Formats: sequence, C-alpha cells, structure tokens
Amino acid sequence: MIRFSKIFVVLFLPLVVMISCQKESYNLEPTIDKSNVKFTVVQDLAADPGGNTVVLTNETQGVLPIWDYGTGRSTRMRDTVRFAFKGNYMVKFSVLSGGSEVKLDSVPLVVSADNLSYVQDKEWIDLTGGPGNEKVWLLDTEGKMGAGPITFLNPANFSEVWWWPAPADVYPGVMEQGDYGSMTFSLKGGPFFRNEKLIEGGLKENGTFSLSIATKTLTLNGATILRSYKPSKNGITGVSNWSKYEIIEISENSLRLGVLRDKDVDGEGPAMLVYNFISKEYSDNWVPVETGPDEGFNPTFKRGELLNMLAGSSASGRMWLLDGSGNAVDWIGKGKGWTKSSNDSRDWGWNNSWDAVASSSWILFDRLGGQNYTRNQNGIYTTGQFTINEETNEVTLIGNTLIQNPESWMNPTQNVFKVVKAYPGKEANKGIWFGTSYTAEKDEWFAFHYVLGSK
Repeated sequence: MIRFSKIFVVLFLPLVVMISCQKESYNLEPTIDKSNVKFTVVQDLAADPGGNTVVLTNETQGVLPIWDYGTGRSTRMRDTVRFAFKGNYMVKFSVLSGGSEVKLDSVPLVVSADNLSYVQDKEWIDLTGGPGNEKVWLLDTEGKMGAGPITFLNPANFSEVWWWPAPADVYPGVMEQGDYGSMTFSLKGGPFFRNEKLIEGGLKENGTFSLSIATKTLTLNGATILRSYKPSKNGITGVSNWSKYEIIEISENSLRLGVLRDKDVDGEGPAMLVYNFISKEYSDNWVPVETGPDEGFNPTFKRGELLNMLAGSSASGRMWLLDGSGNAVDWIGKGKGWTKSSNDSRDWGWNNSWDAVASSSWILFDRLGGQNYTRNQNGIYTTGQFTINEETNEVTLIGNTLIQNPESWMNPTQNVFKVVKAYPGKEANKGIWFGTSYTAEKDEWFAFHYVLGSK
C-alpha cells in the first residue's frame, strides 16, 4: 500500500501542475432583459383606506431587487411600506443582474389621508417631537451629556465599548475641533431631514428618513448625519455606507447613532463608530455641574501614615494585588478618573495578558530590618528596598519595579511612582492608586489600582 501511494503521488503531480497552470475564465450570467422583470406595487386598502400601506413584491428570481420609495430603501424580495402622511409618492425599482443595474419604470402612488399612528411610538416622538413638529440635534462636542462626541464599539457586540474618549482625547487626535452645525428631524408633512454641516464647509443637505423600531435602525435618504472623524485618519473614507445607522440609544435628550467603519484605517480593523448627539433644547439649557476631584485624590497623610498604609503596623508587612477583577487602571484627568471596571479599557488597555499577570503576581512592603520591597512576578521573586518622600507622596523602589507586563504598552518600567489616590483608614476596602506617568497638557495621571491581599 505504501508503494502504491508513492506511485500515485508521482503520477498525480503532473496532472495537478497542468490543471493549475491553465488560465481560469469566469463568465457572468447575461443581464436580464427589462421585459422579463416582473414586480408589483400594491396599496393595501383593507389595511388603510387612504392607501398608506403598500406591499412591494419582486416576482423575478435570480436578481437582487432595489426599491426606493422616497422615504426609504429596501433590497427585500417582498416588503411592506407604510406612509404616515398623505401625498404623492414615487416607487423606483431596479434589479442587479449580470453585473448591471436594470431600471424599471417608476410607479406613482397617491396616499389620500394621514395615518399618524405609524409615527406615534416613543422613539418617533423622542427623535422628532412628534407629528407636526421637528427637533434639532447637535453633536455633543463638549461632552455635556457626559459621553463626548464619539465612541468606538465592537461591531460584533454593541455592548462592548472599545474606546470612549473624553473630549480632551478627541481633539485633535480623533476629530477636528470646531462648530459642527446642526441636524433636524421633522414630521411636518412628512419624515423630512435637513442639516447644516459647518465643519464640512457649511454644506447643507435636505432629504428624508425612515425609522425602524423593530431593527433599531435609522436610514437617511439624500443626506448624512453630522460627522467628521478626523480626515487625516481617513475615517470618513473608512465608512462605505453613510445612509444606514444603528440606534445605540435614543431618548428625549440623547441620540447615539452608530455607523460601521468597514475599511482599514491606519492599521485598525472594523469598528462601530458611534456619534453622540444631544437635543438643542437640552444644550441651550445645560448648566455644568460643578464637581470636585475623585474621593481620595491627592491625599494628605500624617507623618508616617503612608508608610503604615503600605507596609502595615507589623514588621511582616502587607501584600498588594493588582485589582484585575475590579478596576485595575484609570486615566485621572484634573483629579477625576473615568474607568469603572477593567473592562472599560478591555483589549486596547487592560487585556487578557494583564488578567494572567494579575492572577499570579503580588507585591509586598515590609519593615523587617528596614523598608523592604518584594515582587512576585509569576513565581519569580525580586527584592529591594523602598523610600517615601512624604512631601510629594512619591515612592521609590530601589532595585525593583511594580508588577510588569512586557506584552503591554502600559508596562510600568519606572521605579518611582506617586500615590495619587488613597483612603487613609479605608484601604482595606478601597485599595490605593499608584500613578506611574503624568501628562502635563491634560493634567492627567495614568494609574494602577492595587488592593490588599492575604499572605
């Protein structure tokens, strides 16, 4: 059997080579003739005597239908469209066949009565103010709603936030700074949309829109939302479809619309770009809430208190663990952090490699014959001493560092850090924050959160 297999391979290889060298040819199916395309556009008068309900049916197999009914578009073989407002409409129909688009004659429709029940859901009212009204929306460029103007989500799981940059991080790294103008959703006689894009040279667009509550999508026809993912990062060209948006959130004052970035941008893969809007009314009446820094920020210690917090009152010392299962890292700008858990920066910041490091490592401060420091890094022990500058709350590790992760850009390789947040008398429950780097222009500390462990 072994000899036969070798002979078979020898005989078979030339055949494979001959086949692989032959020039491949591809033939598209011929384009269907317009006369062979069958479709129907039927107003369901039983459902709506005014003709508001319209059933669109493509009766031709082997082609991709393209419907344009004025207030929206569809590529379904059979679809049902409901017009809330009376008026004259035109249904345009075409099919893709043989690599070409075949356009059919348009079908005129007359809707003789309003049926405003189709636009009475809460989502319609939140978006437009309701029938006979219109509502103006602004990009939340200042973070008045707390979110900032743009968020990055996992396109496969909208509940997973990849990056939620505050305005200080958005400009100029992600978006251009300036007045982005306004956009208006109207139900005055129809589902109309208009915008004024000041950041895009004062461009004005007018169109229509459709809202699907079932699929949580918004479709714009003849216009796009306020946007301007920074041109130098090719963000706008990284999005293929600026007509359809995922409704991430909608309320009376907040509108968050996601658009898929499906093209590579500066080595970054697909992402759901979420633009965060606030109503103009909310913006006009917004009053900033004056809040102080986070609890424990820039703590003041009595003499020897920081040493007791780190090493405890006994000579055997205290063991500290990275708070990987809680909130391990934060960016504390002007005294205020933004992360609530390690998952807030999952993958781009805190990641699986950090999980592994945190679960198998610890640090220890003790006072056995001096101020000693021990690090257990995945079972490898390193020792040294530490000193404290009580004037600046800085801790210097002599011959050692904090827990390391060479696989991460956040790896704290320096041996001096600052206690930026601490809670004297409450460290058993709240831990301690070690600031390992500082960005002056943002007045921002990058910090690791350590919590007490048991030996």
